[in-house]
Amino acid sequence: MTNQDVAEKLREVYNLMQLAGENRFRAIAFDRAAQTIEGLNEEITKHIEDGTLTDINGIGKSIAEDIKAFQETGTMPVLESLKERVPKGLIEWLNISGLGPKNIAKIHKELGITEITELKEACQSGAVAELPGLGQKSADKIIKSIEYLEKFGERARLDQALEIAEPIFNFVQNLDGVLQCHIAGSLRRSRETIGDIDIIVAADKNNADSIFDAFTGHELVVEILGRGDTKSSVRTENGRQVDLRIVSEKEYPAALMYFTGSKEHNIVMRQRARERGMALNEYGLFKLSDEKETDFDQPVETSSEKEIYQKLDLNFVVPEHREDKGEFEFYAEQEKMELVSDDDIRGVIHAHSTYSDGKYSIKQMAEASLERGYKYLGITDHSRTAAYAGGLTIDDVKQQWDEIDELNETFTSNGKNFRIFKGIESDILSDGSLDYPDEILEGFDFVIASVHSGLEMPKEKMMERFKRAIENPYTSMLGHPTGRLLLKREESKIDLNQIIEWAVERGVAIEINASPWRLDLDWRFGNKAKDTGLLTSINPDAHSTDGIDDIRYGVMIARKAKFEPARVLNTKSAEEFLEWCKGSREI
Repeated sequence: MTNQDVAEKLREVYNLMQLAGENRFRAIAFDRAAQTIEGLNEEITKHIEDGTLTDINGIGKSIAEDIKAFQETGTMPVLESLKERVPKGLIEWLNISGLGPKNIAKIHKELGITEITELKEACQSGAVAELPGLGQKSADKIIKSIEYLEKFGERARLDQALEIAEPIFNFVQNLDGVLQCHIAGSLRRSRETIGDIDIIVAADKNNADSIFDAFTGHELVVEILGRGDTKSSVRTENGRQVDLRIVSEKEYPAALMYFTGSKEHNIVMRQRARERGMALNEYGLFKLSDEKETDFDQPVETSSEKEIYQKLDLNFVVPEHREDKGEFEFYAEQEKMELVSDDDIRGVIHAHSTYSDGKYSIKQMAEASLERGYKYLGITDHSRTAAYAGGLTIDDVKQQWDEIDELNETFTSNGKNFRIFKGIESDILSDGSLDYPDEILEGFDFVIASVHSGLEMPKEKMMERFKRAIENPYTSMLGHPTGRLLLKREESKIDLNQIIEWAVERGVAIEINASPWRLDLDWRFGNKAKDTGLLTSINPDAHSTDGIDDIRYGVMIARKAKFEPARVLNTKSAEEFLEWCKGSREI
């Protein structure tokens, strides 16, 4: 039983509770517990064995009993009870834009339907429109949302969200009347997948209509979902929903904070405000009345998010860290956390060429890296077992080494301060060994060890596989450790906390694979990585010259995972990076 297994069950309880009409705060408690367990620096089973489940923040006696029951029986009584009351198909309805738990329950109760296909038919037939509180407009919106859900899915990868959000944001912030503007929501927090996109604007009321006119008329917009006095929602050509909210300049700091979230972070912020005789909401910070109610006639003046944090005895919390995963303890004591930035990255590690499944030659990949201002490139084509990806035979490896030597000589003779390193992405075989004999592994400058097959191997065997690979003296770093493909394939069953400890003990780094399909190492293990001093390298896993630019997404995840430049290997110079690879592997 992994932390992810427990979190998944608790989230299932949360979703079913919403549909069953259970107390909202009781449901939220399960969601918060799931998030807490995902971010633990050790396996939940240790707390069960030690009897310390309730020592974990957010795990009360009742949820602790549910977790213990899950370990003992493979399920939770509360979950089984909910499953008897809530048809399984209804949970998928939660992904339908604009259809909340109350209306889901109403439609199910009145029409007796449970599947999305049935819901679509009921909307088309007029049955949904006849229900109290819904109507034809609601039915039409549900149909369109279902169609978009069928085509695009309910969430987008980080790169897909930015592809829509950035041009609209750049357009909106330059409109007449816009005083301040920010992207908010989970995108501002650099989550790896995004639902709706939120943009917050500060503007005078008399400019709101013209701003909304321009926003809803943007070239990327294919449908206006709704328009009011303070909020307009649109659907874009790739199926994403974008919400634009306009508030006064006075309300802007609190609104930006509120709509950035996360909800877990916001809950703690509201608690801190009440403990200090104030109330915090999306409109601002206010004093409490004698009856402990929000006194809107007594606002606490704040002109920025930073000032709101200061009023609550905190230093500014960067948006990436607003997840209630240790940020309050840190920013109550420290002014800021040093975090890696795009400008810190000096080299490209983990890139493929035409030797395996890359689209460009080594020379082309090197020149593309040089054009972007990088100082070195680590070529890591696939090893021989990965025949499906053109894995390199031993003869291929030796030929590639000769080509790299020649290219490096050419760069030097042309006065270019650039170096190509001889790397390999070696498959970790089923027994944990690497893919070449030692005399070949020894010839590489560095080795990235990755699992590409047998991803569904039982946890115990997978852990033995990783342990042996980490213990191999030629392993420099692990590649994409969970093996996940976001929104496409789940991660392997592993204890990543333990793998991090093994890696640190052996001086092995774990990459942050910057491909927006992976973004793996998962940021949720950032606290464990920081506590142990784990090293990483922000690697694009580039299969083309354009793929080099994926480093951007890796930096976003590295910041969210609390990595400072000193723990990111490709912030080093070429000489320092090689010294680490061939030396003691210490910073």
